[in-house]
Amino acid sequence: MEIQLKHVTCSQFTTVFDDLAALRITVFREFPYLYEGSVEYEKAYLETYARSERSLGVLVYDEGRLVGATTCLPLTDETDEVQAPFRAARFDLATVFYFGESLLLPAYRGQGWGNRFFVEREAHARSFGTYTLACFCAVKRPVEHPLRPANYRPLDLFWSGHRYQKAPELITSFSWPDLGASESTPKPMVFWTKTLSAGLQDKTGFVK
Repeated sequence: MEIQLKHVTCSQFTTVFDDLAALRITVFREFPYLYEGSVEYEKAYLETYARSERSLGVLVYDEGRLVGATTCLPLTDETDEVQAPFRAARFDLATVFYFGESLLLPAYRGQGWGNRFFVEREAHARSFGTYTLACFCAVKRPVEHPLRPANYRPLDLFWSGHRYQKAPELITSFSWPDLGASESTPKPMVFWTKTLSAGLQDKTGFVK
């Protein structure tokens, strides 16, 4: 396999809208998101990144096919629903960098790309010298959800390994249609956070 890494920022996002939208729809159909997506909605969502001067997308291609991607941008450039819990908790939004999705097709998981995505996003956030906190959010589904696969493993340990901590006091709600549904319904989204240090990174991506 010939793997290539591509970086896009700001208006360059428009050049990968189609590929990124398709990848998001494919990956987010899986549990726990169970997302019945549409290309139109995805492109509207991705406009947020195209408008942000400090956004970053890291895309993984295998022989021209997009197989993985991750995104990030300043929290001040995100939507109200993403900013809301931080406003309520009286954070200085100008010091927070928001990490969007991390997406990989099944065949490319377990090869270190998830680690690489964290390293790339954290390095990008630190490069500006003004951000002291990184965050992302994840959907909260009940353990007894009928579509939860028997072999499903939450990513909590992986995120904790990168020194992110769950912040149950920081919770928002995103709406999307579940698989087979036509109407969007709200889903609770819980944030994870990490203090960004100015220290050097070792080869694993962890700060020394």
